[in-house]
This record gives sequence, C-alpha cells and structure tokens, in this order.
Amino acid sequence: MCRNIRTLRPPYAEAVSDTDIRAAALQYVRKVSGFRQPAAHNVAAFDRAVDAVEAATAELLSSLEVRGHPGGVSPTSD
Repeated sequence: MCRNIRTLRPPYAEAVSDTDIRAAALQYVRKVSGFRQPAAHNVAAFDRAVDAVEAATAELLSSLEVRGHPGGVSPTSD
C-alpha cells in the first residue's frame, strides 16, 4: 500500500501502456480509500472510482504538452 505511483509522462516514462495507467489509478484509489481490497459491498464503488481515475489520467496524459516531445503524451495499447 505504501508503493509510490510513478510518473507517467516524458521524460520520466517514454512508453506508457493502458496497464500502467490502470495500475496508477488502482494505487490512487487504494491510497485514498485506505482499502487494498474493498469489502464485497464496496466493490462496485471501488471499481467505478478506479475507472474514473483511469479515464481522467488518460485524458490528462493525452492533453499535456511536454516540451521536447511533440504531440503530447499518448498511452499505448498493451
């Protein structure tokens, strides 16, 4: 639970996959909620949060303009 979320933009990460984005979203939701694995009655809420953070992260990375890396940052498919 204490693992850090790694930076997913150049120059810190050149190749970012959808799996990397999902893992960061999961780690964020775990940290914020305080649950590594939610109880059965919280699974749907937990999964919705991970999906929302994943989508927001992908949108952020694709919208960033990082100098020296034209066209922003685009996640790659697995």
